[in-house]
Amino acid sequence: MGQSLNKSGSHEKEKEIEPVIHENYDKYFSNTEDWTCADFYHAVCQTVEEINRTIGRTQFRVQERSTLERAYKKHSRGEGKPLTEDQLQKLLREVILDTGVSNIGGAKDMLFYLFGVPAAALFFKQRLAPKLIPNDVFIPVITSATVFLLAKLNKL
Repeated sequence: MGQSLNKSGSHEKEKEIEPVIHENYDKYFSNTEDWTCADFYHAVCQTVEEINRTIGRTQFRVQERSTLERAYKKHSRGEGKPLTEDQLQKLLREVILDTGVSNIGGAKDMLFYLFGVPAAALFFKQRLAPKLIPNDVFIPVITSATVFLLAKLNKL
């Protein structure tokens, strides 16, 4: 998983992902004799979801079904034989490298909250009670409260 993580973060993330892959291998990929493509896709989605939950901000997307099928055929040993943990790591590395990292949506949300919430609050304050709190105090307080809320929700 190192190559895909070097693009998006550091080696600490790789160390966080290894136990997640091992745990999900035991949970989803240990008994795969009578699997369908839908079962495989579901197991990969669950694994990527757990990786995203462990990492936090950086989000990996799951590739299209056809790409996953090609990767499975490339890394599997044949019909009815389960993937080894090493094969699963190679498959996930290929899938994640192919999709890349989707952290741009989070950046847009963060900018929206950091600038939109204080601007909207200022607009409402000016309409409802323009003299109640000075703008020099109101804007930093609202911005700080927004940053605090984003930090509590793990959006920053």
